[in-house]
Amino acid sequence: MSDAVKVVQEYFDALAAKDFAKVGGYLADGIVWHQPGANQLSGDKRGADAVNAMIGAMMEISQGSFELALTAPPMGNGDLVAAKIHFSAQRKGAVLDQDGVDLLKVADGQIVEAWLFSADQPAEDTFWG
Repeated sequence: MSDAVKVVQEYFDALAAKDFAKVGGYLADGIVWHQPGANQLSGDKRGADAVNAMIGAMMEISQGSFELALTAPPMGNGDLVAAKIHFSAQRKGAVLDQDGVDLLKVADGQIVEAWLFSADQPAEDTFWG
């Protein structure tokens, strides 16, 4: 397992465990995060604080129910790692339950850039508002 794949595996393990302090340690201070869609959480986030704030908003909107897990081992190509994921959340009157792919760039043991892809972006946009 390459170092980049190991970092991504550990990041997703921490995210699945909702260990957000550990999750934050995998995000480079200068990370650029490309959140897809057309909802209140969409757009480029610059910096670990912005990404952590977005994750916090996801937990708040979903009343703490947001979950994300790998559905296959991460796949590496140099400093890029692709991860097949499944994510879900609930809130009053709405359910989010779908697959996606995250493409993460790793440098010096941290994630420095992220591109996310959702299987049903319109449904995700409706959920997040």
